[in-house]
Amino acid sequence: MPNIVDVTYAQTGESTKTNSMGMREMQERAYSARDAQYLLLKSPPASGKSRALMFIALDKLINQGLQKVIVAVPEKSIGGSFGKTDLKEHGFFANWEPNDIYNLCTSGGEKSKTEAFMRFMESDEQILICTHATLRFAFEQIDESKFDNCLLAIDEFHHVSADKENSRLGGLLNSIMTKSSVHVVAMTGSYFRGDGVPVLMPEDEAKFSKVTYNYYEQLNGYDYLKSLGIGYHFYQGKYTSAIDEVLDTDKKTILHIPNVNAGESTRDKYQEVDTILDIIGDVDYQDASTGIIYLKRRSDGKVLKVANLVEEIGRDRVQEYLRKIESVDDMDLIIALGMAKEGFDWPYCEHALTVGYKGSLTEVIQIIGRCTRDSDNKIHAQFTNLIAQPDTKDDIVTLSVNNMLKAITCSLLMEQVLAPNFKFRAKVSGDDEEAKSGEIKIRGFKEPTSKRVKEIVESDLNDLKASILQDDKIIKALPGNVDPEVINKVMIPKIIKIKYPELSDEEVEEVRQHVVVDSVIKNGEIKETGDKRFIRMAGKFVNIDDLHVDLIDSVNPFQAAFEILSKSVTAQVFRVIQGAIEATRIQMTDEEAMLLWPKIKSFVQNNNGQQPNINAVDQLEQRLAEALVYIQNQRRQQNL
Repeated sequence: MPNIVDVTYAQTGESTKTNSMGMREMQERAYSARDAQYLLLKSPPASGKSRALMFIALDKLINQGLQKVIVAVPEKSIGGSFGKTDLKEHGFFANWEPNDIYNLCTSGGEKSKTEAFMRFMESDEQILICTHATLRFAFEQIDESKFDNCLLAIDEFHHVSADKENSRLGGLLNSIMTKSSVHVVAMTGSYFRGDGVPVLMPEDEAKFSKVTYNYYEQLNGYDYLKSLGIGYHFYQGKYTSAIDEVLDTDKKTILHIPNVNAGESTRDKYQEVDTILDIIGDVDYQDASTGIIYLKRRSDGKVLKVANLVEEIGRDRVQEYLRKIESVDDMDLIIALGMAKEGFDWPYCEHALTVGYKGSLTEVIQIIGRCTRDSDNKIHAQFTNLIAQPDTKDDIVTLSVNNMLKAITCSLLMEQVLAPNFKFRAKVSGDDEEAKSGEIKIRGFKEPTSKRVKEIVESDLNDLKASILQDDKIIKALPGNVDPEVINKVMIPKIIKIKYPELSDEEVEEVRQHVVVDSVIKNGEIKETGDKRFIRMAGKFVNIDDLHVDLIDSVNPFQAAFEILSKSVTAQVFRVIQGAIEATRIQMTDEEAMLLWPKIKSFVQNNNGQQPNINAVDQLEQRLAEALVYIQNQRRQQNL
């Protein structure tokens, strides 16, 4: 099927240029906030977060009086990103020179690593690199005061959770921040965990200064990569039967097979790898020293180099080979399960192909990030998700439908993440001043009135949208069976209140308007005619200068997900999807009924006094009929 998302970039080269200190655009922005005690850096994969941390950490050691830097990464393989680096040759005032003794992202047990951590804290050494796990084990034996005058840098910060009972890393961070003078740099490609639990509680998050560098800034500023596509391919039966339809072995590819506990898995991951290899061709031999498989492609006899990261035996040798790749010819295909996601660097990768629904925006961003490095061997990068189509005979149809809807809505959100940001302003009576570039003025629009709302709008909007799009009620409302105003004015505000309980009702409304307006505008088709801009909204083009927030509220901001589904699956499967959603429709609320009442009256007036039919084919008419029944029942109960 065609891509859901196709984005083209300008190749300005800005994000890869360096300043007089050797800093790229994002790194310079992060370094400008180096004096902050708590710094949250939100930036895509491949944007240079590890080196940004080096610049900040060295300034804190040399110019701010801190004594130690502890860098914690989620897995050992990522520790290599923080190895010795010559920064002086590019204009910085110092080099990053950690002592190999205190690089704990190596082989060995946690007991010895914990002991090394303790020795480091008592020594004169300044830099330690370890895993999140080692940090947790060491923390159990160290008083929080030991972190005074230390910088604690946590890479892939979305692994932290505000659930202190179940997240030891989250509890550790809270305790250290509360009981010591520690400085913290938190780095992540996405702040959205995907499990509904916030990374930090609002009161803790408010302590952080935020630096955000978005995907659009990064990709638009590349030298070589011109476009990025995001697509889905649906299959029935075993996924291995559809692999050859989506795996192009002429493209440098990372293939992520499903977790053994996922519905897409056959439960035999080794056999799955063997099947995939057999589909491609015949194994010529496996190099004993590197573990790399040399596979003769059946179609033309070309020998492909394949890395199998699913097999545990000999995996260290394979990883060592991958770390030393220097040429585009050194690797053709990497097959992985839980690896080669976070922090994995293969610049030549053109295609990230993953099997099975990914429930977290963070995981999708990490996987897409594997193929969005800028490299002279590619002008296009592709992410393809191979997902199971619901089977009419399947007992878990509802789960399958939800997975499809969530996967597709996640892609639609990625489209917004990948697009340029607009700045929305209120348009007041008598305001004839033309909007600036990248700015859209809207009548009735509420601009932020508080610092907290401004921060959410500037730094958290995509993560908030991710929370909204992962909400089960929103997912079930997508295919046009809930009035857009109910989604926009009832359902979305409830999610905002849960995520940001400290906001007042007025602040919630300001955030809500930004979420809805940003989603509708970015999902809308914009055309320019002369000096006028028009956007397609509710089936017709509207002059952007005439936009009113009430008009935008009448549009389902996520309707495109339903439209994609209706074009992408068979009629039979589509009926299954509709049936599954119908069976789990949201219950009526007083707020929804109140919003629908004027529409019921309008329907009756426009249909010669005929009330909406609860058995109508049109789902909105059905919902109006249900609202009418609900209102009538409420009135009867009040009159009893």
